[in-house]
Amino acid sequence: MSDKDSLAGKKALVTGVDHGGIGQGIALELARRGAAVVCHYPYSDEGAAAAVAQIRAAGGTAASVQGDFTQSAELCAHVVETAAYHLGGLNVLVNNAGLTETRSIADVTPDHFEKLFAINVRSHIFCIQRALPYMNEAGGGSVINLASVHSHSGVPDYSVYAATKGAVAALTRHLAVELAPQKIRVNAIAPGLIEVPRYFADIPDYNPAIFEATVPWGRLGEPADIGHVAAFLASDAADFVTGQTIYADGGTVAYMSFGAHLDGQDWNPGE
Repeated sequence: MSDKDSLAGKKALVTGVDHGGIGQGIALELARRGAAVVCHYPYSDEGAAAAVAQIRAAGGTAASVQGDFTQSAELCAHVVETAAYHLGGLNVLVNNAGLTETRSIADVTPDHFEKLFAINVRSHIFCIQRALPYMNEAGGGSVINLASVHSHSGVPDYSVYAATKGAVAALTRHLAVELAPQKIRVNAIAPGLIEVPRYFADIPDYNPAIFEATVPWGRLGEPADIGHVAAFLASDAADFVTGQTIYADGGTVAYMSFGAHLDGQDWNPGE
């Protein structure tokens, strides 16, 4: 591993670390490359506790912090401050906390709308805001937001979710420009079909082969695939990369508009 690929000296907060999910994959990869990591979780600590235990067992530094981002923006400050306390500072923020909850536009309620925007957008904004003083103290940093393939292409029942992820992509571009003078890079990752427990658990008779057929690369993604991208964006190897949304999707976005109705299969891509 080159010096620029190493994350030694990086102090990272990863939000939304669920069992088997993308956040857990990101936290483990950042730690594997040498970062000290705090894992945030909203409700159950199963995923965060498992990640912390695995990181510590490998000789790394890790801790966890709880906070339900649907409750208030102030909880974002609490989570960031707690992470900085455990780490002695903060120079990497991964805004992974998110909720995928779909329904037709006819069935959208104000509560559904508010909940998705609170977690998927508001938490990103206010975690970034509170992280700025720590990053400025460190001489700069890296913010990594989680967008989605849904911010690019449309499918039924994802309208509000897609709107939140479109907001994340726009936020990423604008903050990259705003924060560049402070040497804070801001990028996003847009995952495609990632096989995580929460995403496929409610699909009757789930058959991965059906979903794999919609991915040009020929397989579903894994949380570790997103972890590798996040580790690059957190590293000094990405020093000239800011304002970008990187699609880690096995070619799904390149294919999805053409493949939407192939073989009459329902099309429900993306994390």
